[in-house]
Amino acid sequence: MPRASRLAPRPIGILGGTFDPIHYGHLRLAEELSERLELGQVRFIPARVPPHRAAPSVTAEHRLEMVRLALASNPRFVLDDRECRREGPSYSVDTLRALRAEVGTAQSICLLMGVDAYLGLASWSRWQQLYTLAHLVVAQRPGFALDPDALPDALGRETTSRLCHDVGALRGRAVGCVLAVDIPPLAISATAIRGALASGRSVRYLLPEEVLDYIDRHRLYKDLDAD
Repeated sequence: MPRASRLAPRPIGILGGTFDPIHYGHLRLAEELSERLELGQVRFIPARVPPHRAAPSVTAEHRLEMVRLALASNPRFVLDDRECRREGPSYSVDTLRALRAEVGTAQSICLLMGVDAYLGLASWSRWQQLYTLAHLVVAQRPGFALDPDALPDALGRETTSRLCHDVGALRGRAVGCVLAVDIPPLAISATAIRGALASGRSVRYLLPEEVLDYIDRHRLYKDLDAD
C-alpha cells in the first residue's frame, strides 16, 4: 500500500435518526460499520424535526440525553447535537454541508444508512447533492440487498455510476462512492420499544441499562397509546 494511503485520516461515519429511543440495534449497526470500514469515529446526530416521519414522541432534550448516556462507554462514538440546535426540518444535506465546512474537503465522510432508507433516497431534499458531500454506505440485511436495477430511474443511474466494492475507496477519496455492506440482522425496533413501554411490558436487554433507567426516571413513553 502506498505510504500516502496508510497516512490518510480515517473516515468519519455519520448516523442520523430520531433515536426515539436509542437502542442496541443502532449501537450494533454503528459498531459493525465502524469496524468494517475502519472509521475514526461515528457521529450520532439526532434529528430535531425529521422530514420523512412523524414527530418524535419525546423532546429533543430527552433524546439527546439518552444518546449521550448510550455512547458514554465507547470512545469512538460521538454525540453531535447540531440538528437539535437548528430550527426547522433536519435535512441531511444541510448537516453534511455544515460538517464538510468544518472538516475540510479532503476528509472522508460516510453517511451510514439502512437499505430501506436508501430505497427512498430520491424523496430526500436535494438528494443528489449528498454524493458531493459524503460517501453513502448502505447496510444490507438478508433478503434486502441494494439492487440498482430495482431503484427509480434517477437514483438507479446515480447508484450504478458510483457503486464500489472496495472499502479502501472510502479512504482514498472524500466523497462520491456508494458501498453496500452486509450486516447481521438485529431485529430491534424503536416503535416496538415505545409500544412495550406504553403497555407496561419489559424492554430490558433491548437498550442500554443507563437509557432504560433514564426512561423510568423521567417516565418517558408511559402516556402513549399502546397498539
